[in-house]
Amino acid sequence: MKIKTMHRALLCSVSGLALAMTANTSAAQDVVDSDGFLGFLVLGNNKRDVQTDTATPETVINAEEIQDRQAGSVAELIDSVPGVTLVNSGTPTGAGINIRGYGADGTYGSNQKVQIQLDGASMGSEELYRIGTQLYTDPALFREVSVIRGTVGSYEYGSGIIGGVVNLETIDAADLTDGEIGLSGRQTFEHYGNGNTRVSSTILGWQPTEQLEFLLNYTYREQDNYKDGDGNEIDNTGYELPSYLVKGKYSFGEASDQSLTFSYAHTTSEENDVPYDAFGLSLFFGNVDRYIETTTSSLQYAYSPLGNDLIDLTATLSYADQYIEQDEVGNTGSALLNADHRYETTKLTVKNTSVFQAFGLGHTLRAGVEILDKERLDASSAPGGTDKRFALFAIDEIDFGNGLTLTPAMRYETQDLESSSDGTYVTAGESFSNSELMGGISARYAFDSGFAVFGSVAYTAGLPILDDFDYATYATYMTQSEKAVTYELGASYDKVGLWGDDDQLKAKVNYWTTRLWDYTSATNYQTVDKVETEGLEIEASYSHGSGAYVDMNANMSSGEWSYVDGSVADYTRMPANSMGLTVGKKFNDTLDLSWEAVLTKDIGTTAGYAVHNVRATYAIETGFLKEAEVRLGIENLFDTQYTPHLATRAAAGRNIKLSLAAAF
Repeated sequence: MKIKTMHRALLCSVSGLALAMTANTSAAQDVVDSDGFLGFLVLGNNKRDVQTDTATPETVINAEEIQDRQAGSVAELIDSVPGVTLVNSGTPTGAGINIRGYGADGTYGSNQKVQIQLDGASMGSEELYRIGTQLYTDPALFREVSVIRGTVGSYEYGSGIIGGVVNLETIDAADLTDGEIGLSGRQTFEHYGNGNTRVSSTILGWQPTEQLEFLLNYTYREQDNYKDGDGNEIDNTGYELPSYLVKGKYSFGEASDQSLTFSYAHTTSEENDVPYDAFGLSLFFGNVDRYIETTTSSLQYAYSPLGNDLIDLTATLSYADQYIEQDEVGNTGSALLNADHRYETTKLTVKNTSVFQAFGLGHTLRAGVEILDKERLDASSAPGGTDKRFALFAIDEIDFGNGLTLTPAMRYETQDLESSSDGTYVTAGESFSNSELMGGISARYAFDSGFAVFGSVAYTAGLPILDDFDYATYATYMTQSEKAVTYELGASYDKVGLWGDDDQLKAKVNYWTTRLWDYTSATNYQTVDKVETEGLEIEASYSHGSGAYVDMNANMSSGEWSYVDGSVADYTRMPANSMGLTVGKKFNDTLDLSWEAVLTKDIGTTAGYAVHNVRATYAIETGFLKEAEVRLGIENLFDTQYTPHLATRAAAGRNIKLSLAAAF
């Protein structure tokens, strides 16, 4: 989609929001542009809340939706967010997360352009050759997952974030006990017909006192090879994924205004005699036995004294250890196939939120400091070393009291890199130091009618990574950061009682454009001058007191490479233009029925497709259980044969998913 068309789509969407303010008879409006892409201004879904109160493009997936989607991985859980696409799905090892065209690219499963945070710990962002995103944690461990798209909301999480941030928050004991003293639990069994997937998740929460709580979760997930829409078995898509989570919290001080929270999550995955190339490309390097172990732990101190708006302090010490052991099947002695990978990230983040008045303006100031130490084992295609960073960040939300909010943000980061062993180009002990100042500002103006407009500009710089030691030109690239600037413009509408006293409409439209230069992490980095990308994202939700709801999200985006010789080409890593539409109804909190359609347009050599999913949840009244539910989902209802854009293997055909859950 060219920039003129994108601007026209933005104007149509914003105009549609304005019309919705006075509409009385129509709940939907079709829009067809000259490129043939069908878009709808459709109302939304009360399972997912549209974040209309912020200029940050953020989507939050709560516990109810996590259970409802019956996702096999965290990556599959967030692929319904506009602008998010997967490089494969169905297996944790061969999947990668791409946001707005950045992140996983099929050669590497992840990079620092998309940050993944689990209870404050930094995960992934390693460019391991032809291995996925390194996010193996099971979805059953989480109470909430949020996705921040773009740069403007990323300054407290890291540098060089262009695609976005995935924040994962594990479940708490209080989610089961409701804060009451005693023992509570939840047991879930699931079975997916396609791939014969078996899942058991056991969660126990115990509060011996009001100040002390403990949680234990164990989830076991096993899958055989799945079949595509034509009935063909897709090789090497089976896996075993046992996970467990241990968590504890102790509250103390006056009115329990202080707390210590410890969490420990552990996941393993084992595959035997599978291709080294986890993405399933036609390239053949050989087969390996691969064992993966991921450990994430964090200790958080929180202090929020009653009556003191200047102090809301958290200090989080986190540790992420990701280990991949590989043994070649055969005897060629390949260094690539026998390489073991390990990277350990220790991070301390201290931040405080203060609410105060200054110069007649209201301020919500969030400021902090971060210290990070990453150690990476030397291996073939993955040079080892240490990456030590220190950062200061501040985000100040300034309320002018008349509907206008300005939010300036900044991050200053320093870095010391050191090689740990001799390589093809580098010698052990060589070191480089870098620093960058980055920042941005967003503005939002809210009208009394529920209509709001917003915009932002954000600059970020991606400091060099350990992988850059692997190039002959490393002396240059270890001192050169990747730089990007993103502009965003949008509007939102939030109205309770739109056509009656018991309905609500929320909608948000966001246009963005990004320019990236000094792109050293591209595989064709020597010939690239810059990359320019742009997109339009729409989210909307409508709910009615009768229990009916509608949800819509849409993404339209495009990009272009510019080369040093003056030539240009399509940036093929962009997500396909797509729309998701869900219509459903809840009956007296007992039965929830919904139908979902996912439509995508042709992009490059990838054909567009339409996939339909239906879901039903029935709450069983037992009289002795706190909660009991049966969930039935049928994904790819019509057994459509398709391969998503950026994926390297066909998607699963019809998949019937059954879940039984009971809580006490």
